[in-house]
Amino acid sequence: MAEYEFVVVFDPRLSDEEFDTLSGEFKVLVTGHGAELTHEESWGKRKLAYPIAKQTEGRYHIYNFAVDKPLAVAPIEARLVQNENVLRYLTVRTDEGRLRRRAPAQVAEASSVQEAPAESES
Repeated sequence: MAEYEFVVVFDPRLSDEEFDTLSGEFKVLVTGHGAELTHEESWGKRKLAYPIAKQTEGRYHIYNFAVDKPLAVAPIEARLVQNENVLRYLTVRTDEGRLRRRAPAQVAEASSVQEAPAESES
């Protein structure tokens, strides 16, 4: 099962009703592609590291989705880009199954990273 995390920074000037509507539309968009919402968290207004569209604050919201097959992220991100109330977004695939699908040599190499023994000073 593939798992995704979407972090979306919305315009801080949105009213609570507008934000709820926009958040609901985003959930419908993703679940329409066969995903299931597993977790949702609102961080509220936070100061941005740098101004975006002349805004110094953003309204952060995190969504976690699980889906049986890999999710078509491109059309979802295209809709986020088109929405003028979305300042920034980040999509991350968070499932652990990605390592199992790698070539066996890469998995063994990644899991056997060892530190060199420390040399004693004389």
